[in-house]
Amino acid sequence: MAEAELNAWMAQHVAGYRGPLTLTRLKGGQSNPTWRIDAASGAYVLRQKPVGKTLPSAHQVDREYRVMKALGQTDVPVPRMLGLCEDESVMGSMFFVMEHLEGRTLWDPRLPEMTAPERTAIFDAMNDAIAKISMVDPLAVGLGDYGRQGGYVERQVSRWTKQYHASETHKIAAMDNLIDWLPQNMPAAPEEIRIAHGDFRLDNLMFHPTEPRVLGVLDWELSTLGDPFADFAYNVMVWRIAPGIFRGLGGVDLSGTGIPTEDEYINLWCRKTGRERPENFDFYVILSLFRIAAIVQGIAKRAQDGTANDPRAAEMGKVAGPLAEVAWEMVKR
Repeated sequence: MAEAELNAWMAQHVAGYRGPLTLTRLKGGQSNPTWRIDAASGAYVLRQKPVGKTLPSAHQVDREYRVMKALGQTDVPVPRMLGLCEDESVMGSMFFVMEHLEGRTLWDPRLPEMTAPERTAIFDAMNDAIAKISMVDPLAVGLGDYGRQGGYVERQVSRWTKQYHASETHKIAAMDNLIDWLPQNMPAAPEEIRIAHGDFRLDNLMFHPTEPRVLGVLDWELSTLGDPFADFAYNVMVWRIAPGIFRGLGGVDLSGTGIPTEDEYINLWCRKTGRERPENFDFYVILSLFRIAAIVQGIAKRAQDGTANDPRAAEMGKVAGPLAEVAWEMVKR
């Protein structure tokens, strides 16, 4: 590992940095290798593009750096950006360095270790974070060109349909049904253009070690300019997915848990953002389920081809069908 080169780069580009440093690879950050840097001046986090050949539109860590740097001037909780390095000779690929946030990652949305009031406070803090993201005017923070303006929902339908067809390993009737249904049922109202995180869920948040407070929204790899309802629906999808399929709340009896119902959570976000809940809000949740099913199908295909990085890829691939079924059941209702 290029520790000497990185040490020299940090000394030159990161204010207040003092070496020497040690690098430790962090779990998570599957597609973009993520490292913890420990140095005399403290701890930092480094995210880099995978070394070697990658798809042209994937692993754009410079975009992640740009969006978080811009959001640093708003009330959206993001880690502080400390430097971007586009010189591949330092680490073998482009990377950025940000502050290290000391806190908790919560994986199971049922929050089994917590009391009812603690759960309520965590869900409120998560809702608050996505509400804040959806209220930022991209133009005001210099992100007017961060993605295409408008047509987000249509592009999502088209993109994930193509991706699914490219990675199909066997027929999933519910996916075929959704591919027919989605284009015919797209919302007619013009889209509001906001920053879409693209993967907003509980385990992409860093919470304060003891308080129900979000210190940082992480993993902006899929972010772009998008529709705030579509971005929020991806967060709401957790109420539809059973814990047996993936980390979800579907079918869980929430009475007395302190966890809001799906409707309560949606209404809370609408109150915080001053938006009216659209009649066809379910469309956005169905689209989110379709999208995650297509992503998981891609993982299944890579497992079949022997190119998956994650040893659990084949297992993960099996949930594409059940996720599509949940979405299709929503359509039939």
